[in-house]
Amino acid sequence: VRELALLALHIWRSYPDLYRYYGQKDFTWNKITQRNRNPLLAMDIGADGLAIGRSEASGFGVVGSVSHSGRRVIAAMSGLASDRERAEEARKLLDWGLRSFQKTEIFAKDEVVGEAQVFGGAKSGVALKAKAPVVIFLPIANRDKLTAKIVYDGPVAAPVEEGQPVGALRVWIGDTLSQETPLFAAESVGVGSLPQRALDAAKELAVGWLR
Repeated sequence: VRELALLALHIWRSYPDLYRYYGQKDFTWNKITQRNRNPLLAMDIGADGLAIGRSEASGFGVVGSVSHSGRRVIAAMSGLASDRERAEEARKLLDWGLRSFQKTEIFAKDEVVGEAQVFGGAKSGVALKAKAPVVIFLPIANRDKLTAKIVYDGPVAAPVEEGQPVGALRVWIGDTLSQETPLFAAESVGVGSLPQRALDAAKELAVGWLR
């Protein structure tokens, strides 16, 4: 079901002009009216999609999506015993998602989030930024368990161009990796002088094997 939730997120993000059809309660074609069988659409919870299904192996399933106060929650579940249970459990899960998580901006667009070490450069490091705000939905009960770490293959060889991909910002909630955001050079760093490059080479020989 995780893959179904990711597919729903992709459809919502990539095809907004087509996504709206999932929330259409009925349509008429050639004088025949077809009704959307998704029970979430009839509930007053802001649901606008997405799909339901059933199989002998997996039972009753649903991919639900709701929008409330500028937030969107997508949930997928299967293995339910009936239409009624599917509707009730999907509503509970979506409501829990809306109530239990808080949208939190960790870093703003173009804000410097850290630095990567540079090898052979005019500077020893290069500032890193994300091209979009770094936003996560943080469990309200576990706000103190948020950690973040910059990862990259380094040191980064000079020259470094502004906007060059360098690494990623990984955000954990407890022991779970919640999000990984690409990071880019926030500035250009030229090639250093011969003494600077020689010093960097000596450092790399001395400590590079420890990485």
